[in-house]
Amino acid sequence: MKQRHIVLVLLFFGWVISYLDRMVMTVAIPYIATDFNLSPVAMGVVLSTFFAGYALFQIPGGMLADKFGPRKVMVTGLAWWSVFTAFTGAAGSLGQMVIIRLLFGIGEGVFPASSWKTIANWFPVKERATANGFMMSSNFLGPAIAPLFVVAIMASWGWREVFYVLLFPGLIIAVLMWFFIQDNPEKSTRISPQELAEIQSAEPASLSTDGKKVTFADVLKSKIAWQCFLTWFSYDITFWGFMSWVPTFLIKERGMTMIKMGITASIPFFAGMAGLILGGYISDKFFKNNRKMLVIMTDLLGALFLYTTYYSSADSIMFNMILAGFFIGMAFGAIWGLPMNVMPKEVMGSASGFINMAGQIAGFISPIVIGFLVQASGGNFESAFFFLIGGSVLSAIVAATIKQEKVAA
Repeated sequence: MKQRHIVLVLLFFGWVISYLDRMVMTVAIPYIATDFNLSPVAMGVVLSTFFAGYALFQIPGGMLADKFGPRKVMVTGLAWWSVFTAFTGAAGSLGQMVIIRLLFGIGEGVFPASSWKTIANWFPVKERATANGFMMSSNFLGPAIAPLFVVAIMASWGWREVFYVLLFPGLIIAVLMWFFIQDNPEKSTRISPQELAEIQSAEPASLSTDGKKVTFADVLKSKIAWQCFLTWFSYDITFWGFMSWVPTFLIKERGMTMIKMGITASIPFFAGMAGLILGGYISDKFFKNNRKMLVIMTDLLGALFLYTTYYSSADSIMFNMILAGFFIGMAFGAIWGLPMNVMPKEVMGSASGFINMAGQIAGFISPIVIGFLVQASGGNFESAFFFLIGGSVLSAIVAATIKQEKVAA
């Protein structure tokens, strides 16, 4: 196995832990709400508070990764959020829960840009969307296993113990990252000269400044950076709304038991994982000169199957949720194929942090808005699903405005 693939596997598991730690809340929240007597709006606040800290530290995390190297930032963030995951289980009130989730979000907030910078440092341009697709498929594996994990522990002990147990996997992965990932392949003693030569290929020139060093200010002046920002924001309205409220929808509106909900909520995210990997690969293989077209197609297909999910019968809801999850995942991989191939690796940390901040702003907004919509409609999720559909459609519209320069074959 090549050294860059070992790095990729560790990044993958870091993201799995990240999403598992944040997504267990979406499964546990109906039962936490019972203990704390929370309204749908208060539930939305708990779900969204994480994103306040997470969004605020996207750009600082990227800047820290560009300045000090991604390894230190990733390991520190992973250890930090693992500790606050455990603290979540000790919360005794809504106020304590909100503070803990905010601090938990700060720890996770520094991780994404560092991981994308690691991909940019360790992979040649032609492989970055594929590598990113594999790494980010973890964003669906975490939510896929979260319902199964939570239900298994919660059925035996309770929701608090779920958060206590999750302290240990995060600390283990943090230690492995420290020992096996270097900031740059040139610093690694495990890489061969042949692999190093493969990695050191030409960099993208979309933000060329006539030979001058590219800075974060250049990123902020770039039209395509803002288009990616808005595309990702719109997409994540759908992504985080779907992620956050599906378990509650299945329990409250479809009347599923805890066990049935765990299975039903899990399978679409396995489909999303497959879609995300495929989206990154197809973007590299067939759409390298027109990546936006794949974004548009998958966004619209995801919107279609969200519509059919809500109006499906009990017999067909799983089928429609699987297709919705698959195309939402595929759009995820397709969207990140754009910045991974137009941003120079020198500013990949801060640039990706800037773009990802858009998604986390959406992640903060979406669960709260859905909470208001559900509460205002007396527990009905119809308007919430149309809100999710609107996010996907808007993402496709913004993506259609992007002009991508052709790259060499």
